[in-house]
Amino acid sequence: MAKYLILLAASALFFGCSGASSPSQESNAQVAENAIFDFSADSAYQYVVRQMEFGPRVPGTDAQQTCANWLCNELKRHGAAVKRCESTVTAYDGTRLPCINIVGSYNPSAERRILLMAHWDSRHVADNDPDPNKRKQPVPAANDGASGVAVLLEIARQLGQKQPSVGIDIFLTDAEDYGAPDDWEGDRDEKFWALGTQEWCNAPHVEGYKADFGILLDMVGAADATFYREYYSDRYASDVVNLVWRTAAKLGYDKLFIDRSGAGITDDHTFVNRMRNIPTIDIIDTRMTGGGTFYPHWHTTDDTLDKISRETLGKVGNVLMNVIY
Repeated sequence: MAKYLILLAASALFFGCSGASSPSQESNAQVAENAIFDFSADSAYQYVVRQMEFGPRVPGTDAQQTCANWLCNELKRHGAAVKRCESTVTAYDGTRLPCINIVGSYNPSAERRILLMAHWDSRHVADNDPDPNKRKQPVPAANDGASGVAVLLEIARQLGQKQPSVGIDIFLTDAEDYGAPDDWEGDRDEKFWALGTQEWCNAPHVEGYKADFGILLDMVGAADATFYREYYSDRYASDVVNLVWRTAAKLGYDKLFIDRSGAGITDDHTFVNRMRNIPTIDIIDTRMTGGGTFYPHWHTTDDTLDKISRETLGKVGNVLMNVIY
């Protein structure tokens, strides 16, 4: 995930919102408390397991290619119209990286669309590892990578069984986590994060692509996760934040989706908001303790499968299913 966490003294914003097809309009539609969909937390967990079996999905590695093939096949298996968009992007150090963006579309003829996003790549260096000897190793990326993709793949499985009334585009973005490491003395600009998303913003999978709104998942699998209202999400898409957080509250997930202002984070959604003008939010695990931080194993070699909770995956998936349907 993108790596600028900025603590901001922003008050929580509360605006009216509606169902998934039009979050900016008021609606009397209610989400049944503890509504049950067919979202399977066990299935989502197995999708994390499968991604981890490829090894770190770092751009330019064999794992990148084999995992990309599998992701495309899974989306196709679940009935999506899949576009695999390959390009070359430039990293902070001038390295030319192969980038594989994958979009699976449901109900492609529908004008009203929801964009669901997660990055599927692994960070090339574990620069936040407590052991200095491990900081040049790649991150396994169970949570910061595989968890969001796993939730979206399980949603794809459900979409294949019951097509929603709106169009859904599942965007698995690559080369998100290849920003400059902590010890880099050169250019550390935010433009070197979310490279795949910036590439897509400049040349989306459909010319002139538009969506009613977008939801980004980033680090959504830890047992003790907490999701605050991310600052830029509230700034660009407060109605969508309201929709998602109110849905979570009605499902009884208010201790997971905390209705308080959080940090500002430069992530894929910031580029989608700025470059495509699609109101997009970030559901991301942040810990509002001390100076504020991310999931404790962020950018370390300990971002491993044992940190993943089926319960957290299931709750995030159930919230999105309620938003979609």
